[in-house]
Amino acid sequence: MMSYTKGTKKKYKNTSYFSHDYIIANHGDIVSFIAMVIVIGLMFQVTAPVSKLFTMLQHNVTIRSNQASMQDTVNRVGTLYTAGYRDLLTCLFYTLIAIVIHAVVQEYIIDRLYKRLHFSKSQYGKISEISQLLLFYLISFLWGANIVYKERLLASISTLWTGYPHLYLSFWFKFYFICQICYWLHCFPELYFQRVSPSEMPERGQRYAINLLCIAGAYLLNLNRIAVVLLVLHYLAEIIFHCSRLLRLAGRRSAAWYGFALWDLVFVAVRLFSVALAGLTFALGLEKNSRDRISIREGNFNTKFIRLNCLAVVCLLQGYLMWNFITFHVRKARQFLETHTDVQQVVSHERCLIRSIGQDNKPSAARLSAVLEDRQSNSREPTAVKCTSGLNRCSELRQRRMVQ
Repeated sequence: MMSYTKGTKKKYKNTSYFSHDYIIANHGDIVSFIAMVIVIGLMFQVTAPVSKLFTMLQHNVTIRSNQASMQDTVNRVGTLYTAGYRDLLTCLFYTLIAIVIHAVVQEYIIDRLYKRLHFSKSQYGKISEISQLLLFYLISFLWGANIVYKERLLASISTLWTGYPHLYLSFWFKFYFICQICYWLHCFPELYFQRVSPSEMPERGQRYAINLLCIAGAYLLNLNRIAVVLLVLHYLAEIIFHCSRLLRLAGRRSAAWYGFALWDLVFVAVRLFSVALAGLTFALGLEKNSRDRISIREGNFNTKFIRLNCLAVVCLLQGYLMWNFITFHVRKARQFLETHTDVQQVVSHERCLIRSIGQDNKPSAARLSAVLEDRQSNSREPTAVKCTSGLNRCSELRQRRMVQ
């Protein structure tokens, strides 16, 4: 017969299987079970055709050597892929996979690092979001850079628009866009699973929606070449930014300062390069083969209306990011100036009190002077709150002198 001591007895709360707490705590297992059912369907002949619609890339085209002279298929012989309506099922399945991967990374990597590094509870939400985004940006940057290298998209700047419409994609090229779309799709249910506060939801939801619409729009309009180059540039700046944020939260302020300084330069350069590449592609390159009407059957959307709108979206997005960048630095500069002014006022007040102490307290006055010089030289303590101890010490010494 099993016995329990009073100190080791545990009380289990009876929670319903349909309660919010149960779903949030076990959402990784629930979603992985659904994905596993779809994968198991591949093992049976009856369900295999349906499961393939979810797990495998659709709309494949086989290009033979005698067909290699087709538009956008030069030097590309083998199985290629195009965009189509059946990609919706593939995106649904890999969105489930993204949720499972998110839960695994959260539980087995981020949570363990959080416990080992002894971060505060207030920092947990920031560290979780930064770590997840940093991992995604790093993988996407390396994957996208590999595609740019293999596809030779930067061998000549005209490669970005030559041969449009770019219908035929390699396996990894199409899978890259599918994964990008699925990642930003899975971010919306994660707002619920991660118990994000209502005050943060609008800002995050707006950021997720912008990324999703831009990537999905470029994929559907067959503008995949310019899109992957812009994504690689954007992710480079985001990697530096989130690495610097992690260093700051970890207490490495000196390394974080250099990281943010590098991010300032890279961020501005990326914005300029993005606008320049978009201008060359939409205003000059694609204009040479412009059409009066779009052709959905041919996948050709090279009309003046589409080009101008795509260019406007890119320019407005870069301008929006640049505006946030400028306002962020202006706000930080104002805070520094206000704090620096307060410190100067407190320091001048302390010096006046030191002079009024007189000759009877020379050692105390000398120590306070040394503290003031050290405080002025230390740029990491620009707050008036840290000067109150000096003021209290001066006031005590002045009162003692008056009593004497």
